[in-house]
Amino acid sequence: MNMNRKLKIYLVAGEPSGDALGSRFMKAMRNKTEDNVEFFGVGGESMEKQGLKSLFDISDLAIMGLAEVIPSIPKVLRRIRETVNDIVRVQPDVVITIDSWSFASRVQKALRKKHLGIPQVHYVAPQVWAWKKKRARTMYKYVDHLLTLLPQEPKYFTPYGLETTFVGHPVIESNVVKGKGGEFRKKFGIGEDRRIMAVLPGSRHNEVAKLLPVFLEAAQKIYDEDNHFCFVIPTVKTVAQRVKNMVAQSKLPIVVVEDEADRHNAFNAAEIAVAASGTVALELAIANIPHVIAYKVSPFSAMLARRFLHIQFVNLSNILLGREIIPELLQERCVSGNIKNYMLDLLDKGDLYEKQMDGFEKVRKILGMGRQTPSENACDAILGIIAEKHK
Repeated sequence: MNMNRKLKIYLVAGEPSGDALGSRFMKAMRNKTEDNVEFFGVGGESMEKQGLKSLFDISDLAIMGLAEVIPSIPKVLRRIRETVNDIVRVQPDVVITIDSWSFASRVQKALRKKHLGIPQVHYVAPQVWAWKKKRARTMYKYVDHLLTLLPQEPKYFTPYGLETTFVGHPVIESNVVKGKGGEFRKKFGIGEDRRIMAVLPGSRHNEVAKLLPVFLEAAQKIYDEDNHFCFVIPTVKTVAQRVKNMVAQSKLPIVVVEDEADRHNAFNAAEIAVAASGTVALELAIANIPHVIAYKVSPFSAMLARRFLHIQFVNLSNILLGREIIPELLQERCVSGNIKNYMLDLLDKGDLYEKQMDGFEKVRKILGMGRQTPSENACDAILGIIAEKHK
């Protein structure tokens, strides 16, 4: 694109997940444009490392639960106004909101009313295929283009006149495939004769509280069958202390790691894994680790989910393939005996193991592994939208 000035891209990411996507996008866009680009907007630590001066600290937007939302509404409304005024001042070539649609949609709606003629894009589809189907019908009013992470998502939006591009899932840009199991064993003094099982009880306090006791009970049963096993729990800062406190009571050989490189190396060293549902399960698939997912919520939340969730599976590998290759032990099935039985089954390398190995390969293909990265695909889509505008 021959432009005499630098491209101006305005990014709005309200949460850590969006911040990670935004920083990868910024890096890829610099390469694509040979650094002929300037970034403005709102983001977190990762985007600031890529050179964004965030308009305000995004921790202002990290609001959970209705009780906390009410007092902070004036603050959120003020942040929306500030963001829109800043966009008017900058006059960028494109505005991209990333993830957290509840904040993003308010910015996009307010911007629409200004009639500035700036292309408005949202990156990461709201999960309308799981719930809130109506949202798919109205998004076209507030954004011109949607970039999605999963291949089945565009079909929910295009019938309602919203241009949509599937760019790929960021999990395939993760270094999880570069883990070094040998390094992990060396660092934590785990001999080659020991077998390793990864235990992933989630990244939220309520998940860890509900799942870790069950996972530890399952680990004990596996250890009783084969005392060559040791267990690794890769965790995140927010819940690390809780995990360590809960593990302190256990007599099992357990290593708790927080560092991202340790986590990826642990994945590489692990023979099997049990995980809470979520992106981590996709990482396990990408890293080729046989696993099951086990999850439970309060009976009330479970009732709501049964009523509003329109999906056959909760695990993304199963959703992408349209069949169950990862056992889903949900609610009353989330018990240590079930986890142990599936783990032993996977260790026997029978049908379930084969089904997973074959499925993981397909999942990697579906998510676009081996071609351009999702971030590069997103850049191509954005450059196309800007070029269209300057025709």
